[in-house]
Amino acid sequence: MTVTIWHNPRCSKSRQTLELLKSNGVEPVVREYLKAPPSKAEVEKLVALVGGDPRELIRDGEAEFKALKLKKADLTKAQIVDAIAAHPVLLQRPIVVTGARAAIGRPPEAVLPLLK
Repeated sequence: MTVTIWHNPRCSKSRQTLELLKSNGVEPVVREYLKAPPSKAEVEKLVALVGGDPRELIRDGEAEFKALKLKKADLTKAQIVDAIAAHPVLLQRPIVVTGARAAIGRPPEAVLPLLK
């Protein structure tokens, strides 16, 4: 099973999730999404894999979000995908992907069910 972590090494939750994966015997593929920004299609796939409310995938506290003058509660799925594809810093982190499932690592332990 391939495990990929969408990782920002400057984020403590992202570092904790990476360590948690390793301590559970998983050596994930690390995708530093700020260095290798996702395409719109990749963001759409992440939204589908995580499931639930797509607004959970966007970071509304970032300066870029404020500059876009968007309101998180009013965003459509398409607007979320477009915003993250154009501004990868808006992607909630970390996200761990295994096959056809994904989870946001907030808290880091939220990704553990993916390993079963």
